[in-house]
Amino acid sequence: MAVLLGTKNGGSFLEEQLRSVAEQHHPNIDVWASDDGSSDDTLPMLRRWADHWSKGAFVVLRGPDEGFAENFRALLTNATIEADYFAFCDQDDIWERHKLATALTRMAKIDASVPQLYCSRTLSISEDGRPLGHSPLPLREPSFRNALVQSLAGGNTMVLNRSARDLVARASMRARFVSHDWWSYQIVSASGGVVHYDAEPMVRYRQHAGNQIGANSTWAARIVRLRRLFAGQFYDWTDINMAALEANRDLLTEESRAVMDAFRQVRDGGLANRFSQLRRSRVYRQSIYGNLGLYLAVAFRRI
Repeated sequence: MAVLLGTKNGGSFLEEQLRSVAEQHHPNIDVWASDDGSSDDTLPMLRRWADHWSKGAFVVLRGPDEGFAENFRALLTNATIEADYFAFCDQDDIWERHKLATALTRMAKIDASVPQLYCSRTLSISEDGRPLGHSPLPLREPSFRNALVQSLAGGNTMVLNRSARDLVARASMRARFVSHDWWSYQIVSASGGVVHYDAEPMVRYRQHAGNQIGANSTWAARIVRLRRLFAGQFYDWTDINMAALEANRDLLTEESRAVMDAFRQVRDGGLANRFSQLRRSRVYRQSIYGNLGLYLAVAFRRI
């Protein structure tokens, strides 16, 4: 197991995160930490852990210092990182002790040559560890039709088998992406891989002022996302995702290419045509309110 850890000024909570990785039931874990220019005590803390890590290798790398997405892209495309499985890791969460073992058990049921991505629900916690609530449960199965317009789960819950990591790494060498978790979901589902969603929370997802994205489990968080939508941020993200997917068109199944082509037309033409293409593409989000937001985004050209 290779844990791909992205850090930047994470000293406040990094100790708890690393302890939860060390306490995993899975015995063999290499940690690859890419630090993106920390100015606090993150680097000394990483080096202390590296000196005493007993479950495998612990390597501290210098990140590209271009934001969290590029930091994880550097880890994904690093050919020197060898493992059978790969887990994304943030710097401020707490993993349940059976997270990695559970992911491997789920993926062992399918041939290793098939790209597989495991992800789970989360329990949001406050800065001091108080429970705040669970992430919403998906109403429908994971699929590329969902991945086009929504990231199913946080990267902090995700584990990829070798086949999935190689696939996502290949795609990531051709294009940049909005976020590593959304991108991984898109590429694995678009290529005909398997996405396992676990309804049991495997990560305590810490909410604080420094979160890059934050949870979507409260009305306040949903309102923030709605404001982002009407400010045009989601439109910009869709531009980036569509360009990246087009650069990897040869990796997609025929069905996924057809879905992508139909979805592209959702963004063009008159209102009636846009809604017609939306129905044809059959893209969807995982909640009633999410789908309402999707239709509003199409109506106001914000997707």
